[in-house]
Amino acid sequence: MRYIERTNKIINDKYTEYVYEAFDIQNKEETSVKIPINFEDCKNFDWNIGVIYGGSGTGKTTLLKEFGSLTSDDFDEHKPLISNFDWLEPKEATFLLSAMGLASVPTWLRPFSLLSNGEQYRASLAYKVGKAKENDVILIDEFTSVVDRDVAKAMSNALGKYIRRTNKKIILASCHFDIMEWLLPDWTYSPLKGRLERASSLRQRPSIELQIFRCRYETWDIFKHHHYLTQELNKAAKSFVFLINDKPIAFIANLPMPSGTIQNAYRVSRLVVLPDFQGLEIGLDILNLLGSMYKKDNKKLYIKTSNPSLFKGMEKNTNNWKITTEHNNVEAIKRQNQKLKNEGKDNGMKLRKESIAKGYKYIGNEYKKSIDLLTFNADAWKEVAQNQISIFDVINELN
Repeated sequence: MRYIERTNKIINDKYTEYVYEAFDIQNKEETSVKIPINFEDCKNFDWNIGVIYGGSGTGKTTLLKEFGSLTSDDFDEHKPLISNFDWLEPKEATFLLSAMGLASVPTWLRPFSLLSNGEQYRASLAYKVGKAKENDVILIDEFTSVVDRDVAKAMSNALGKYIRRTNKKIILASCHFDIMEWLLPDWTYSPLKGRLERASSLRQRPSIELQIFRCRYETWDIFKHHHYLTQELNKAAKSFVFLINDKPIAFIANLPMPSGTIQNAYRVSRLVVLPDFQGLEIGLDILNLLGSMYKKDNKKLYIKTSNPSLFKGMEKNTNNWKITTEHNNVEAIKRQNQKLKNEGKDNGMKLRKESIAKGYKYIGNEYKKSIDLLTFNADAWKEVAQNQISIFDVINELN
């Protein structure tokens, strides 16, 4: 067994003398620590993710530095967050941030200093991962130590998927073991055990249990600052809130399709997953759930979006959603809008959004359980004081 040994001379004073006398310390000249190091097995198999875990003071950071130097981020406090990723093309920067579970468009436009702790941590993680060159080993100390444990799981899930998809190598030091089943590392190392342990190839991430409630308009206040288009919400919309461990984490609101177009159909008006819980594909699961409920109610559900992250998700979700419209010629849209302006025909309604937009229709299976949550008489409950009408809750397990 090889060890890293750190020795330090003690500068004695009245405080150290007190410790010597009170606790019968024999060595009054120096302190030392020995940390077992045994990473040789890393060279014998291909891997993407490693974790050094243990309590405070067990030598995790010292071991991490055996693989290289810890890097820092360098955010300009005056620039929008996304502008700090200027070594990437804009589209690549959006995908990197989204892959780290930071897919909130308003967040991209804020400076780093205005982000929450969880958002700052993900932004810093994205910066270090994005800066890594080919064949670099990314080193992250104190992984998830400053975030809520539910947030830590979402972050671990998002990071693990991105690292494997891009075939990068990362080693994380953490004092938390609850991230393992979400991160699914290829190997772990505990300084206390002094050996590297490879993970089983049969591992699976746990399911996520969401609580779903029909909710009132006021619930939108929790989510509106994170919507990429507008903070407005039509008061006629049917709204639903989703919770994990009693924490509100996602919101969806649907409206009837305009009369005279498609019959017995609804469209998604708003869909927001809070930034701390992005990266778990909860948004897609929510869409699939509501789509299946509407189908059981003999209705159709549509969504139109300009969100690139949702485009990517729908590409993997073709069994449930069919693309119905696609407007990707942005220059042509700009020319048409300018023509309307020049002709004085801009009435605030005819101008089209100058970005790529895609429309989708739910084509998946019907919901198997009760759809009381969808069909109950909301007017009978309009005077209820609680924000959530919890009598109509549904538990849904998402993989």
